[in-house]
Amino acid sequence: MNRSYLILGANGQLGKQFARDLHTHGAAVTAPNEKDCDITSADSLSSVIDAVRPSVIVNCAAYNAVDLAEQQQETAMRINAEAVSTIAGLCAERKIMLVHYSTDYVFDGAKGTLYTEEDAPHPLNVYGRSKHQGERAVLDSGAPSLVLRTSWVFGNGTQNFIHKLLQWSQKNPVLKLTADEVSVPTSTIDLVTYTLLALDGGLTGLYHLTNSDHASRYEWGRYVARKLSLPSTIVPVPMSMFPSPAQRPLFSAMSNNGLQKALGKDIPDWRDAVDRFLLEYPV
Repeated sequence: MNRSYLILGANGQLGKQFARDLHTHGAAVTAPNEKDCDITSADSLSSVIDAVRPSVIVNCAAYNAVDLAEQQQETAMRINAEAVSTIAGLCAERKIMLVHYSTDYVFDGAKGTLYTEEDAPHPLNVYGRSKHQGERAVLDSGAPSLVLRTSWVFGNGTQNFIHKLLQWSQKNPVLKLTADEVSVPTSTIDLVTYTLLALDGGLTGLYHLTNSDHASRYEWGRYVARKLSLPSTIVPVPMSMFPSPAQRPLFSAMSNNGLQKALGKDIPDWRDAVDRFLLEYPV
């Protein structure tokens, strides 16, 4: 099916991966920067959407500063909830397919096992609440939509754990990483691949899209350090060693079984995703 895409949040690591992959596939894609498309302005959004006339809008824009959100609640809500509601409303009016990304931080971590789409959200922080409001706005809007919760996203760029681990290792012979903070490292490469497969399959509604299996920050960091032969010694510590303004869930790993079944395809393990990422984006 020939689809035309409008990517919002095109300057982030996921937005860049989408634009790159869609261009590679020869798809019609428009990826404006924030200056040319302000998602917090209904007028700006309307004019861009009506000029581009996309069949699919992919919203990769988000306020992701989890700790800062505790002090900037209005900003987080404006970007992650109010703007998303506006986008969804415009898509509903124009019958445009909307793909929107949410987060494992809609959960409080108390379950202790993998979260499914049937589990009730209970966010612990402002960021999680703003993202939960955003996903509800999309699902309640009447727009044809696909909401994909993901976690611990890593892609090409500097705003991800792998890049930060490299920076830390250059300055510290010993790195302390949390062993009780558990989720699923997820590659932008696979996020784009399986989002497009979901669109090809005509899926709508809410799904968890992560790589498979789960890990603590310590396990993830140790795996990457071994792959890159980093000189630092990595030590497991509790999350309580790093007090922060925002409370974070300890075990927020999500099951992607629902999406795997709907697609009839397996989603790769996070270790496999790290291996392929490091081949594609050597660091």
